[in-house]
Amino acid sequence: MLGRIAGRSLWSRRGAIALTIFSIALSTAILSIVEHVRVEAKNSFGKTVSSVDLIVGARTGQLNLLLYSVFRMGSATNNIDYSSYQDIVSHPQVAWSIPISLGDSHRGYRVMGTTSDYFEHFKYGQQQPLEFSSGVAFTKVFGAVLGYEVAQTLGYRIGDNITLQHGIGSTSFVEHNENPFTVVGILSPTGTPVDRTVHISLAGLEAIHLGWSGGVQLANSEVTVENFSLDGPILKELQPESITAFMLGLRSKVATFSLQRQINNFSKEPLTALLPGVALAELWQMMAMFEQVLQLISLLVLVAALFGMAAVLLTALRERKQELLLLRTLGASPRFILLFVECEVLVVTAAGLIAGFLSAWCGLLIGRHYLESEFGLFISGNMFSVSTLIVALSIFAGGLIIGILPAVAAYRVSLKASR
Repeated sequence: MLGRIAGRSLWSRRGAIALTIFSIALSTAILSIVEHVRVEAKNSFGKTVSSVDLIVGARTGQLNLLLYSVFRMGSATNNIDYSSYQDIVSHPQVAWSIPISLGDSHRGYRVMGTTSDYFEHFKYGQQQPLEFSSGVAFTKVFGAVLGYEVAQTLGYRIGDNITLQHGIGSTSFVEHNENPFTVVGILSPTGTPVDRTVHISLAGLEAIHLGWSGGVQLANSEVTVENFSLDGPILKELQPESITAFMLGLRSKVATFSLQRQINNFSKEPLTALLPGVALAELWQMMAMFEQVLQLISLLVLVAALFGMAAVLLTALRERKQELLLLRTLGASPRFILLFVECEVLVVTAAGLIAGFLSAWCGLLIGRHYLESEFGLFISGNMFSVSTLIVALSIFAGGLIIGILPAVAAYRVSLKASR
């Protein structure tokens, strides 16, 4: 009975109530989307790399090494001598290694020189291996494997030829067009920087730089694909002199800290070895301030909407004195009036919640493809999670608390009407 009376009362004021529901729905949608994207981004961020025990680069800060080796952001302070890399990977505790050489690009996307071990040992998420949506790993010097986003954005298919640019800028006046690469593989989407990377062999990266010095071509360095294959021994000219960084997988986790200390004290050249999990946690901690600012802004929008609802109901009490007097005449107690107004508040809040979450869900389904293509964030369309449940309960509790204001005001009006 209480719900029916509250529903009819709200319907009689449907214009103002609809605007109130809209404001609550809008703030609910903003808050739920921010929270959902925050949680999904944090999970995706923390799963960028897994199964890697150590990342090694030239002496620098841990965050800088993590950014350029994993996220392809920024540049290395220095390169690592290839002989140093060979010495370290020959350690009995090293099970596998992935060399990384950066410095070139293709139409704004980073190019990474590596070996076939990268496709075998690199994992992301919950120990998920890299998979090919089409093609295979490179077996020729001038073979290229594209990340999912690179292939989709630039429209490449297996067998297409691409040329690399010197440097990492979005535009370059120096191209290695004398040695084009053939697309031999396209990786499945991972939601990590892998999707935005062009992968080639270390030998291929050396081949396009033969006869180059300081970014300038000094001699004709054209190398034909038919001359070189990764299946057999690589020519001495294609052995790299240095690499940017490398990843290590160890036979025993117990040896991680010991080997890290040995690498940090490496005698041949100054090196830095980091634990990816520790560095990722430190990086996310640095971004926590922006995360909190977004949450605060969303919360303020919601609070404003709830107080707006209370203001609408309080203003309407002046026009509802006759309605409350009629209810008192029919035998309604002041407590019933209080519960009646509180029930109205809960109905409005619930309607705003449902409309807000439906809007947020539709917005995510439409906008997540933009987040994937522009920011590399793979956001799940499933909003039913613990975090969104907490948001819903918080909003409902907030409506219940804010609703006390008009409910108490109506209670007092009903007391005066009974005198």
